[in-house]
Amino acid sequence: MLVDGKWIENWQPVQAKDSKGGFVRQTSSFRNWITPDGSPGPTGEGGFTATEGRYHLYVALICPWASRTLIARSLKGLENIVSVSVVEPALTDQGWRFGDYPGADFDTLNGVTWMHELYTRADPHYTGRATVPVLWDKEKRTIVNNESADIVRMFNSGFGTLASPDYDLYPEALRSKIDALNDVLYARLNNGVYRAGFATTQLAYEEAYKGIFNMLDEVEERLSGGTPWLVGNQLTESDIRLFVTLVRFDAAYHGLFKCNRRRIADYPNLSRHLERMLDVRGVPETVNLDHIKRGYYSIKALNPNGIVPLGPDLAWAAHLPPTPRPLGAGA
Repeated sequence: MLVDGKWIENWQPVQAKDSKGGFVRQTSSFRNWITPDGSPGPTGEGGFTATEGRYHLYVALICPWASRTLIARSLKGLENIVSVSVVEPALTDQGWRFGDYPGADFDTLNGVTWMHELYTRADPHYTGRATVPVLWDKEKRTIVNNESADIVRMFNSGFGTLASPDYDLYPEALRSKIDALNDVLYARLNNGVYRAGFATTQLAYEEAYKGIFNMLDEVEERLSGGTPWLVGNQLTESDIRLFVTLVRFDAAYHGLFKCNRRRIADYPNLSRHLERMLDVRGVPETVNLDHIKRGYYSIKALNPNGIVPLGPDLAWAAHLPPTPRPLGAGA
């Protein structure tokens, strides 16, 4: 991680834990918002006007938080408005690296090798982990925001007429229901799998494990009534949050993170939801199974020999393009 702008130690998955030995996720530090007229958003400062070609998104295809921003970018038709770069899947001793691994990019915009170098360009005294996603301002040469939830909502409404109106991922009439569902999805499932995988005590692991499968059972039941989506009768950001965990579950979380009571393949309604999301235009291109498996199984603390499993066979993988397509990379 970085301390006062200096890289001081090899990357570790757990850099903070609670009193039970549970994994504690770092709070995002850059919280400015892009808005149609450049006015301040809910947090941070103003001055970030929605402009074609001004902003760049840095992502890892292994990462569910980054992937949900990619999905929002696609659904809102912002592929030609916001450019993107993908880091290599393996987590190195210095964290995320740019390079020529298939499906990854060199950083032609800023010319850095490591993600942490972008953080120190934005703040020479930055202390913390260099996480993805990162939304970068080419004009001010700084990080706009590194909180995925903010970036999803920026892509949904912050680009005004530059964005497609086909999807409203956070419709006003459903916001209270979306917020309530997002809170429990995050705590028990999206972050729950990490709390299980990175637990440092049996107690912390078992607590996270129970929360994960209670949540999966509840969502399976929620989807049993015939509605295709989680909130209302339309695709919202809650569906994206669910999807990015489901699509990684059987390939990584079930084995590596010891979330092994059941697979997503054992849940009929969750499986249908996963496949329904993969039938939405632009979503399959955000899923790269090779990056997902190579990324998670590169975590030395959990898999010191770096062996990547050949399986599992995933029925929904038939919905993916035979060859991953470019995500609109470039500066």
